[in-house]
Amino acid sequence: MRRVLGIALTAVVVTALAMVIVPRAWTAEEADVKGQPDKPWMVSEASLPEGFPPPGPVGEVIVKTYPAHRLARVTAEGGSNGMFMKLFRHIERNDIKMTAPVEMSWQQEGEKPSRDPDAMAFLYGSTAIGEPGADAEDPGVVVEDIPEMQVVSIGLRGGYDAKTFRRGHEQLEAWLAEHPEWKPAGGPRTLGYNSPFVPNFFKVSEVQIPVTPAGS
Repeated sequence: MRRVLGIALTAVVVTALAMVIVPRAWTAEEADVKGQPDKPWMVSEASLPEGFPPPGPVGEVIVKTYPAHRLARVTAEGGSNGMFMKLFRHIERNDIKMTAPVEMSWQQEGEKPSRDPDAMAFLYGSTAIGEPGADAEDPGVVVEDIPEMQVVSIGLRGGYDAKTFRRGHEQLEAWLAEHPEWKPAGGPRTLGYNSPFVPNFFKVSEVQIPVTPAGS
């Protein structure tokens, strides 16, 4: 039995590692230009939206800039799975290609973030796709245009749950306390880059807080 389980586990690991892709455009030279360290290895299942930076290094806090982009958002209803399925049906009936990451927003409950995401969003591959406004067949799904934004970000491994989120959020708050040149400009979010089919120990995510220069 142990031998069979060992073989099965090895097969899972080999298959997952075979799927790891480092985008051709992400090179050491580009890292120097962007001022960001190399991205982590990861299981790549979908393309990034147009102009999006790749995920940052695991366990390291960096400042990232995201271009103006379009997304479809739904607020909490039936838990994370319920939000995911509403968004999936939206892109399916509108023939919109799935991208990564998926955005999950968190509200504050007192001094700590909520136990579960209060909203989820699928990012469009380009702002040329679709148009802003509520989905005609499901008004609970709203397409929004998001302006360019800066965030303080930390890469993480693990499941996309409150425990992983809080681990990253605490590190970001500690970093901001040590860097008064930046101030929060919005609520925290998780960017999840992998589907449920990827084991938690391979999953890559980023926890982020929108920021703006303190003097602005």
